[in-house]
Amino acid sequence: MLTYVIRRLLVGIVTLILITFTVYGLIRSMPGTPLTLDTAESDPSRRISKEDRKRLEKIYGLDKPWYQAYFIWLKNLSKGDLGRSFHEKKPVSHVLRQRIFPTLLLSVSSLGLAFLLAVPMGLYSTARSGKTDERGMTLLLFIMYAVPSYVTALLLLNVFYVTLEGTAWQLKPGMFSENYDQLSLAGKVWDVLKHMLLPVICLTYGSLAYDSRFVKANMAEVVRQDYIRTARAKGVHPLKILVWHAFRNTLIPFVTLLGMTLPALLGGSVILESIFNWPGMGQLYFEALIFRDYPVMMAETLMFSVLTLAGTLVADILYAFVDPRVTYK
Repeated sequence: MLTYVIRRLLVGIVTLILITFTVYGLIRSMPGTPLTLDTAESDPSRRISKEDRKRLEKIYGLDKPWYQAYFIWLKNLSKGDLGRSFHEKKPVSHVLRQRIFPTLLLSVSSLGLAFLLAVPMGLYSTARSGKTDERGMTLLLFIMYAVPSYVTALLLLNVFYVTLEGTAWQLKPGMFSENYDQLSLAGKVWDVLKHMLLPVICLTYGSLAYDSRFVKANMAEVVRQDYIRTARAKGVHPLKILVWHAFRNTLIPFVTLLGMTLPALLGGSVILESIFNWPGMGQLYFEALIFRDYPVMMAETLMFSVLTLAGTLVADILYAFVDPRVTYK
C-alpha cells in the first residue's frame, strides 16, 4: 500500500506541473493584461511614459516571457509563496482564506444534503421498481436534472426577492443582511442560514437527481445476482437484503462518486455565486478572470487540481476497505 501511495504521489506531482504549466501559458495568452486594465481605468488625460510602463511591467512580472515567469512562480510556490493579488493588492493566501469559508458553507451543506437524500431515494426506487410511485419520482428527478441550476436561481430570485419584496419572506442576494453587525450571535447564524437557502437549493437538486439515479442504476444490477435470490429464499427481511446485502456491494462505484466530489467542496459555482452575490471561490475566480489576476487564477487552479488528484487517490485507497478482493500489494 505504501509503495502504491508513494508512486501515485510522484505521478501526481508531475501531473500538477503539467497542468499548471499549460494553464499558465493559456491565461498569459488571453487578450489584455493587468497593466492594460489598470491604464484603461485610470484618467485618460494621463499619459504613461515608457519608463513608467517598464516599471509597472517589472512590478507585475510581465517583463519576462510566460514560460520564464512560470518557473519563477513555481520557485516561489516551493517556498510556500502564492504571490500577491494584482487586483486586491493583498497576498493570495489571504484572499483565498476570506473566500474558502463561504464556499464551504454552501458546498458541504449541498453535498451532504444531496447524499443524505439520494441514497434512501435510490434504495426506494430499487424496491419499488416499475411501480407508479417510482415512475413518478423518476420523472420528477429527470425534470430536476434537465433544468439548469442558473434558470432555477433566477426564478427563485424573482419570487423571493422581487415578488415578496417588503415582506418577512424576502430573501436578498448576498451572504449577510445590512444590519448583520447589529444582530446577536443567534441572529447572525439565522441570517446566514436564510441567505444560504436559495443557493443550497440550486446546488443540491441537480446533484440529488444524478446521485439517486446513480444509486438505483448500480442497485439494479446487484439485485439480480444469485446471492440476493438465495437470501430471499431463506426469508431474510427485504430491507436487510436491500441495505446490507445489495447496497453494500455497490460501494465501489459509490466511493468513486464520493472521491470525485472532493474538488466540489472548494470549487464553488461561478454562475450561482455570481447570481446570488455569494463571496465564494467561484466568484473569486470569475473576478480574477475579468481583472487578469494571474496569481489568484493560478492559486485556484492549483487548489482544484490538487483536490481532484487527492479525490481519485482517496477513492482508490478506499476500494481496499470496501472490497477485500482489492489489494495494492
